[in-house]
Amino acid sequence: MPTYAYACTSCGHRFDAVQSFADASLTVCPECGGALRKQYGSIGVTFNGSGFYRTDSRAKSGGSSDASTSSKKESTTKSAPAPASSPASS
Repeated sequence: MPTYAYACTSCGHRFDAVQSFADASLTVCPECGGALRKQYGSIGVTFNGSGFYRTDSRAKSGGSSDASTSSKKESTTKSAPAPASSPASS
């Protein structure tokens, strides 16, 4: 079950609560009875192992990528296949 962080808008009391996804958010501060606000922070996700690189999801600098332009050049410079020769008659 996930842990949610809450902070009171009246007294500033902060605490964590373990709740199910189906549970309703807490709304009343247990210290003073004021309104609570759910706090959001950064999550600690780390991708380890081969294949995860810092630049995998980044666009290359300098406009269009080199891979797409080189494949376009290759497709336009390829020659047409040789015409099929007619079968030799015996």
